[in-house]
Amino acid sequence: MAMIPTKVQINEEGPREGFQFEKGAIPTARKIELIDSLSETGLNRIQIVSFVNPKAVPGMADAEEVVAGFNKKPGVSYVGLWLNDKGLKRAIDSNRLEVRGSVSLCASEPFLMRNQNRTMEENIPLQHQTMRMFKEYNVPVTRGAVMAAFGCNFAGEIPVETVLQVVKQSKEIAQEHGFKLESMMLADTMAWATPASIKRVVGAVREANPELDIILHLHDTRGMGVANAYAGLEVGVKTFDAAVAGLGGCPFAGHKGAAGNVCTEDLVFMCDEMGIETGINLEALLESARLAEDIVGHPLPGSVKTGGSLRAMRDKIKTAQAA
Repeated sequence: MAMIPTKVQINEEGPREGFQFEKGAIPTARKIELIDSLSETGLNRIQIVSFVNPKAVPGMADAEEVVAGFNKKPGVSYVGLWLNDKGLKRAIDSNRLEVRGSVSLCASEPFLMRNQNRTMEENIPLQHQTMRMFKEYNVPVTRGAVMAAFGCNFAGEIPVETVLQVVKQSKEIAQEHGFKLESMMLADTMAWATPASIKRVVGAVREANPELDIILHLHDTRGMGVANAYAGLEVGVKTFDAAVAGLGGCPFAGHKGAAGNVCTEDLVFMCDEMGIETGINLEALLESARLAEDIVGHPLPGSVKTGGSLRAMRDKIKTAQAA
């Protein structure tokens, strides 16, 4: 049984995840305002844009302007997302982002068809093509990613064997091009994960691949985000993707309540209360969460931004008692 870690890494994805999902147009200046606010919280890795076709994702039409406009804080890694060679080229040309490659496969063929219009079989040569491009541009590849690792709205349950097979394929693809994977992101793309399946899948992947760090990318559609993160902590997961205020969702998931990633400040709050170090200032993060809500102009699902932190509550009580 893995031990609960004493320190975790939280990767912030709210600006990208959220602003590509929102229905209305969000001014570029306000996107930059949120990124700059998040930079002051102690977060050290922030995904700020995706370089995708603006026809498919209109919310990302201003990706270049956002990247050109934010204030770069030393010690913070800013990253983008892309789905093809054209997107990668745009990320490299922006000259302001950390560009790292990954081998990205999917455990559900029906989802892959909807998301990228290709079969699992067709996806393999394309990954090889991408690896060649990473090599050409000297982009390091140390990470693999498995979409729909816990279940799918179109394929149903995903057998653990399928996930293990996809992880194995990812390692082989990387190896063929001289890359060695150090981490594997397991994405609960359509929010099928429960604490039990987190332990089952992470346990199996870790047992078969002890050299890989596991990253959990959890969606909160069924309110399981923080519970699943806790289950991940219990099996020793040290890295999580999260979205401030619970921004976002997956536009291709095919259900109404496609919530965003697990909420960053709720996750940080839980870690703080468990004595797990995150390096993040919760009160500063709560300000960013409220700002995110103001920017999108409607309530966002994060809980702690409304309920407040217990540390603030304890301080208030202490002050009142001392008076």
